[in-house]
Amino acid sequence: MSEYRFMNQLTEKEQIPTPAYVFDLDEMKEFAEKVKRCLTGKAEICYAMKANPFLIKPMLEIVSSLEVCSPGEFRICERAGIPMGKIVLSGVYKNPDDIAYMLDRYGNSGTYTVESLQHLKVLNDTAVRHGIILSVLIRVTSGNQFGIDEAEIRKIISEREKYAGIEIEGIQFYSGTQKRNLSQMQEELEHLDAFIRDLEDINGMEIRTLEYGPGFFVPYFVKDKSERTEDLLEEFKKILEALQFHGKIVLEMGRFLAASCGYYITSIVDMKVNKEQPYAILDGGINHLNYYGQAMAMKRPYCSQLNSKGSEKTEGKEENWNLCGALCTVSDVIVKQFPLRNPEICDILVFERVGAYSVTEGIYLFLSRPLPKIYFWTQADGLCLVRDGIHTDILNSEN
Repeated sequence: MSEYRFMNQLTEKEQIPTPAYVFDLDEMKEFAEKVKRCLTGKAEICYAMKANPFLIKPMLEIVSSLEVCSPGEFRICERAGIPMGKIVLSGVYKNPDDIAYMLDRYGNSGTYTVESLQHLKVLNDTAVRHGIILSVLIRVTSGNQFGIDEAEIRKIISEREKYAGIEIEGIQFYSGTQKRNLSQMQEELEHLDAFIRDLEDINGMEIRTLEYGPGFFVPYFVKDKSERTEDLLEEFKKILEALQFHGKIVLEMGRFLAASCGYYITSIVDMKVNKEQPYAILDGGINHLNYYGQAMAMKRPYCSQLNSKGSEKTEGKEENWNLCGALCTVSDVIVKQFPLRNPEICDILVFERVGAYSVTEGIYLFLSRPLPKIYFWTQADGLCLVRDGIHTDILNSEN
């Protein structure tokens, strides 16, 4: 473990500093800049803010756009002062009232995705009523509820003169996350490349933008194979360079950009041995911590054990403990058989690589436990509280 730069400040600020998230913005920017450098000249980056909406302002210093998938995410962007021109308004369902509000306030600024024929009609009719033309990307389905079948897209392109309020900028495609090798991405991109040529043969259509979600793998667990970012992106860039499409390529990324900068901090609050199995009870749990690919708590994430002052514990023999959260459900097991050294109540556990999704995907309302505090950390400004702990019982009861 390299020493956590924020721990001394955290334990000084808070008598009980857990549970909490810390997002290291220096680490985030360093990694995102590296990704941007590796792709310079071939692709732009769009940050999928669902991965971590707290990071949109620092992330927008590096990426070209944000993918926004709900009215709530859009309101977050508004409060943060994100320019509409930097937003790709995505999502499988767009409420007509929300679209009308956006067009009333922002006109034809921004880009919208199209997920169905009905979706296209709503966008077109709303744009026509406002006397504007919207730039859209048509999402190509990968075989699930998202996007539009390729035959339907061909029909839309051939009849595009029917949609006076729509300008088709390009296509969008995303098939999933945590892809372990490049072969699937290469196959998808080659298929999209051929599909674009097919579309451009229809009545002189020009596809100017291809937005693609690569779904790069993030090694969450100790046994996962890691790969140098530069090596991965160099090979991926060769795939892009082999495409016949020479328009703008935008890579939509969320998990890959955000995961490494996040830390979840929780404390041991109780210890026991039941039927010869040792259990450490934590003040956090699966309501706050979610590792994609964790199976029955058997995989070991990157995690360090600290004392209550925030220093790494190095003395004592390692013994395996089951790490459980504070929820009243047998499902609240974070890791089974995790090695601890002389564990004590008030020891702190720091789980790494939680910058993506854990902050929003946990079952936060279950059992009405408080939400963790959230901090930003930078070398220049130190530790800054950006969201205090929030009691959820008020959401689970009558007003």
